[in-house]
Amino acid sequence: MKEYSIPDLPLPRELESRAILKEVLKASRQLAELKGVIKTIPNENILINSLTLQEAQDSSAVENIITTQDELYQAELNLDGRISLATKEVQRYASALRQGFLRISQAGVITRRHILDIQAELEQNNAGVRAIPGTQLKNDRTGEVIYTPPQHPAEINRLIDNLLEFINDNELSDLDPLVKMAVIHHQFESIHPFYDGNGRTGRILNILYLVNQGLLDLPILYLSQYIIQNKQEYYHLLQKVRDEGDWETWITYIVRGVTATAADTIRLTRDLKSLMQEYKVTLRRQEPRIYSQDLLNNIFRHPYTKIEFVMNDLRVSRPTATAYLGKLSGLGILTKHKLGRSHFYVNDRLVSLLTDR
Repeated sequence: MKEYSIPDLPLPRELESRAILKEVLKASRQLAELKGVIKTIPNENILINSLTLQEAQDSSAVENIITTQDELYQAELNLDGRISLATKEVQRYASALRQGFLRISQAGVITRRHILDIQAELEQNNAGVRAIPGTQLKNDRTGEVIYTPPQHPAEINRLIDNLLEFINDNELSDLDPLVKMAVIHHQFESIHPFYDGNGRTGRILNILYLVNQGLLDLPILYLSQYIIQNKQEYYHLLQKVRDEGDWETWITYIVRGVTATAADTIRLTRDLKSLMQEYKVTLRRQEPRIYSQDLLNNIFRHPYTKIEFVMNDLRVSRPTATAYLGKLSGLGILTKHKLGRSHFYVNDRLVSLLTDR
């Protein structure tokens, strides 16, 4: 294993080869199309809520934190208070992502405090940057040490400061933001600044950087599903940069992931819009008295919904909310379920869209 000395950014070498720029062009076109498609959805919280949970589940799965879709959505309902440890971790990821998006959108920059807060929300502690030597990354199967990140707090903090300057000062580098994101992600994972939560924090940082650069308006493009499908290659290419300096293959991998994920999100958004339109037509024809855009938004914002969600979103009484959900169940738009003494309602076709991607 070759020792890797983390370089300061920007890197003193040309990174934008012709092959990489071709991939960047494809990804940029997909991102521009995605920005346009997003605007056709009447309520942005529909996408943020649904896709944030999907990303939380996928990103946690990269770290072998596994929960089912049903467990996750039932936990959001909070009907019986019984939530598995894995599901709680996934919920914390979704919370960290949403909070990070709000804070960075308001600040206009990505700060050390933002990154620390994301990691603290994920791990539910204030351990902060590593202060004790001994961290090593090992092969889960063989126990072999694959990579040793910097050990001394002063060096870790110096590298974080350099990374943040690279993230926020666009005059330091004229790299395309997608190429820059690939470099940022590799640098963050190599610094490995925390005792735990580095991978998940780094993946949240990816999407927040794209939003901060104006490539997306909402945090709904997530690479975790792509990484799961190519997990071995992901870790291999991370290490190949350290061992061989092969930035081109790494950057190509990440940019292709953006292209594939954007195309998938475009398809999902269009399918979601089509399903919303179908439900709208059904409601207007068969139950015009209960139809409203707010009601439609509710059952798409919450794939699993309950009486209290409808009461709060539509500001109606419990009997009215109960009647609305009963009508939707009667039309086959929702399916009614019972958990203990409580009832909840599932938008099955929406859940299928989200899980069959």
